[in-house]
Amino acid sequence: MQPVTDSRAIVSLPAAGAADLLFILLHGAGGQAADMAPLSSALREQYPQAALVGLNGPLVQAAGFAWFENALPAALPDFNARIRAWARHFDLSWERVALAGFAQGGTLALEAVQFEPQLAGRVLALAGTYIALPQHAPKDVSLHLLHGIQDEVVPYPAVVAAARALVPLGADVTADILPGVGHQLHPLLIEKALAQLRTFLPGRLWREAMLAAPRS
Repeated sequence: MQPVTDSRAIVSLPAAGAADLLFILLHGAGGQAADMAPLSSALREQYPQAALVGLNGPLVQAAGFAWFENALPAALPDFNARIRAWARHFDLSWERVALAGFAQGGTLALEAVQFEPQLAGRVLALAGTYIALPQHAPKDVSLHLLHGIQDEVVPYPAVVAAARALVPLGADVTADILPGVGHQLHPLLIEKALAQLRTFLPGRLWREAMLAAPRS
């Protein structure tokens, strides 16, 4: 492992052996890394060999931390450098890295892979969406948008609009809008997120499988 300095991180490692996946967990505005514990626990059960890293945002607020205030693009270079440092630490390629964020953390994750190619292979955005509708699809990144119909902080039509914009751009994207869920890291959102991780085949792997298939 290469050393990494990030005193704000909460790290969970496999019980034995090297990590084969890296999940970076990103809290919402005013929260902290510990808030992502329910998602971390669910990921640990499904992926025992993964490294789970919960990060705290760089901006101190009264009740916790935030990732950005008004100028998100200004925050992306430093944030992306943190992600690359953790990937190097575990000696994992970018395809083995997933960003999982709640609310502002979800927005940050989506915008980070728009900003820089080959940063992460998957994004789970729970109760978060883009600042503005995307104009391009991040190459070889699977995007999973998970939202509650009762979310009054980030109304779900914005998520539907984002998914509709991404599809014609060629994105690998899923969008799940769940009834009875508000603006919270709800167990139903976590359950659906893990289901998408288990069952969704990224387009990159599909293309590789098709190329490797014998021709008649």
